[in-house]
Formats: sequence, C-alpha cells, structure tokens
Amino acid sequence: MQTMDSYDFSGKKALVRVDLNVPQDANGQVTDDTRARAILPTVNKILNDGGSAILMSHLGRPKGKANPGMSLKPIGEYLSGLLGKPVVFATDCVGPDAQAKAAALKPGEVLLLENLRFHPEEEAGDETFSKTLSQLGDVYVNDAFGTAHRAHASTTIVAKFFPIDKLFGHLMQAEIDSVGKVLGHPQRPMTAIVGGSKVSSKIDVLQNLIGKCDELIIGGGMANTFVKAQEGQTGASLVEDDLLDTARAIIKEAAEKGVKLHIPTDAVVADAFAENANTDQCAADAVPDGWMALDIGPKSIDAFRAAILRSKTLLWNGPMGVFEMKPFQQGTVAIAQAVAEATSKGAFSLVGGGDSVAAVNQFGLADKISYVSTGGGAMLEYLEGKVLPGIAAVQG
Repeated sequence: MQTMDSYDFSGKKALVRVDLNVPQDANGQVTDDTRARAILPTVNKILNDGGSAILMSHLGRPKGKANPGMSLKPIGEYLSGLLGKPVVFATDCVGPDAQAKAAALKPGEVLLLENLRFHPEEEAGDETFSKTLSQLGDVYVNDAFGTAHRAHASTTIVAKFFPIDKLFGHLMQAEIDSVGKVLGHPQRPMTAIVGGSKVSSKIDVLQNLIGKCDELIIGGGMANTFVKAQEGQTGASLVEDDLLDTARAIIKEAAEKGVKLHIPTDAVVADAFAENANTDQCAADAVPDGWMALDIGPKSIDAFRAAILRSKTLLWNGPMGVFEMKPFQQGTVAIAQAVAEATSKGAFSLVGGGDSVAAVNQFGLADKISYVSTGGGAMLEYLEGKVLPGIAAVQG
C-alpha cells in the first residue's frame, strides 16, 4: 500500500478528504482550529512535492440542502492563514465551478470545495456522485479519521475509483498506528480507563478490551451500574437497571481472563445535579437516598493512579465524573495527571473520545499525552473492534 512518505505527488492533483468540521461562533469565526491544524502536514507534503491539493469536507448537518450558514468559505479563509497561501474556493463540490477550478489548479495551489453535505448523495454514499468527485483528482487521500466510520461518498465510495492511487494522510495514519500500539501489540502491562455516563454506550468497548488489557478501570456515571450490580446502594445516582446482568457478566469475564478490574470504592456525592448542590463523600456502595455519585472519591483516585503508574500502555476513553462542574472534576483531573505522569516515565498513552479529549485540553495536558485522537464516534467504533469503512476502502 502507498503511504504519504513513499508517494510522489509531483504534478498530481490530490483529492483529499479532510475534516474541517470546526466549531465557530455566531459570527462564523473559528473558535477551535485543532482539526484544521491537524491536516497541515498532509497538505504541505503534497504541495512540497510539487502537487496541488483539492480539499473536500463537510461542516455541520445541512441535511442535503445548501445552507449559507454552513458554508466552508470562511473556513477556507482561515485555512489560508494557517497555510500562508491563498486557498481557492469552489462554490459547489461538483458541477461547472468545481470542475473549472480543479482543472485550472497549478502545482503548489490549494482548492477547497463547498460543503459536501449540501448534497444528499454524500451521506447516501451515492456511486454517481462519488465518481463525479473522483474525476477532479489524480490521487485520493483520506485524512478524515473523524468520519472514517461513515460509508459516505467522499469517505469510502470514492476510493473505488482510485484502484492504485489511494492512501491515508498523515493524520489518518497516525490514528491507525496509535490504536495498533494499544490494541494490536501493546507493551505490558496495558491498562484501559473507561468512563462516561452510561454502560450502554460502552458495552462493546468493554467487551473488546477485556481480552486485550491487563487492568481495566471503570469510572463515571457508568460505574454506578457496576456498584449496584454487586448489591451496592446507589441512592439517586444514574443507574441502568436493565444492564445489571451485563455488568455482572463483565465482572465475571474479567475474573476468568485474569484482568484486574477497578470499580470506584468511594464517591463525591451531591443532593442535586448542579454546580451549587450540597456535596459530601461516602463509600461508593453506600450512597444515601436522594443523593447521587457525581465523581470518584480520594481512595478510588489513589487506587486508579497506582494502576496507571505501573502501566506501559494506557488507553483512556471517558471522564471519571461530571468534570464540566468544578466540584466534580477532581477525579478526571487526577486521572489526566496520572496518565501524563506515566507517559513522562515512558508509557504510551492514547486518549480518545470527545469528553476525555476535552478534559486533557481543558486541563492543559494534551501535549503530555502520546496521542490525542481527533475522532469521537470513529474512535469509539474502532475501540469496539469494528472495521471502519473509511479505512477498509483505502486498505482494500
């Protein structure tokens, strides 16, 4: 398979699927350019080789109709500043304007196509639409990990029109390599930290990880279901009663496979789901009636931290509590700091999933983690062991 390093883009027009679905304020100003910056190594490699780049992306959910409020034009202007060169903008991703501007593109130049999702054919994975897109370039590069779990026209179907000239961009390759280091051949011991509010959204992740990790830490709201599954009193905490048997089965499987399972032993509790609620600490299995567990307690922090610091490979997906509210963020902060400390001592750490990524960014620790994933839903499905269509299309 071709790679960014081995491929020579000289004289080629590269059709690059990127993820420019960046947050903007009411005036259309970019408020977080992480995703835009992440594509720069790929675009610069193409330009430095003497090729040109035709970028295509989605923005928001326009539901198959043109929506001026979701135009990529302001993102193109912002990207121009990051690249230090003009970015030509096509008023559509297919049709006469896109075709004329792609045809006129010279080596070293960049063209950005208008929002792919202005056409219903994009999300439908329409073959004719995909073929029309493919005719704009000589080589297809997928650098949009965040949409790799969607079998859309630009992420998956278009690849079939490039039987030889298709490859992953630097960002996509880094995501694949990082998950490979964690789930493929991890250095031992390997510890997975899984948090978040609900077991239901993480069942497949937990079941896939049990066979691969040495220690498994469970935190966040989902831990309450595990506590109750072991006859604990959880008060008014969020519990998925229909998943108590599932939790028991996961506990049993971990024991059978020799995986050390860590469930919180104490909790920070509150009498309401609010930042100004009354708070207290108690055993995780003795939460008073009317109170709810909203973060892990100090004993759990110590136990989890010890597990993290004896690990050589770390995967973190999901916060330990309601970290958006200051009284309930200490558990998540402590885990983030422990992961950063273990990394500084030589462990490989991968943080994936929207909330955990938001946490390491909020606490200023992103640069102390080995790899911070750009894909929320895509990373979750990857950790579940699913084949992502956007990856399979390029590898196939």
